[in-house]
Amino acid sequence: MQIKICGLSTADTLDAAVDAGATHLGFVHFAPSPRHVTVEQARALRARVPADRKVVLLTVEMQPMALAQAIEAVRPDVLQFHGRETPEWVGAIRQQLGMEVWKAVGLRDAGTLERARKWVGQADRLIFDAPAKALPGGNGEAFDWNLLANHEHAMAWGLAGGLTPGNVAEAIRETGAELVDTSSGVESAPGVKDAALIRAFCAAARAQST
Repeated sequence: MQIKICGLSTADTLDAAVDAGATHLGFVHFAPSPRHVTVEQARALRARVPADRKVVLLTVEMQPMALAQAIEAVRPDVLQFHGRETPEWVGAIRQQLGMEVWKAVGLRDAGTLERARKWVGQADRLIFDAPAKALPGGNGEAFDWNLLANHEHAMAWGLAGGLTPGNVAEAIRETGAELVDTSSGVESAPGVKDAALIRAFCAAARAQST
């Protein structure tokens, strides 16, 4: 089971996520988010990540030069786009950089799943999330998981949106998710990760996958 803890911003909670078995550690580089980390903070956190885990750098509609500088500084394993980036732009970045690229998609209805096929060949994985609100993600809201039940996916994917230690097992059962992604679901306040909730989330996800 692949588990991503997103929006990490402190050494203690990063270490907790690693110790709990998270496979992906997410850093949000988007100033309006309460989980925002600067490039310098992300670089320092990245240095703590063991070689057998993957760092995901989440950005939102960054300008190419600023994006290139962030990638050079942080050296993420995965680049996640969470805005209104086009398939063509994301595909061009993926080809140019030669690195793993994810795209978050707000899942409103069954039509969204069909339209998501435009990302085949442009991104390596889709992250299905609740539709964007004031912020593009991290809003702590789930969507109708039945939309994903028995869907034949054309590419690798993951599930986000309101996942918590209390519902992640049910989410995996209902959707067959191969990767689960949480942020606000393991926080005691917006942007404040809780080590105990991180451990509980990872344990629940792993238990369901066995």
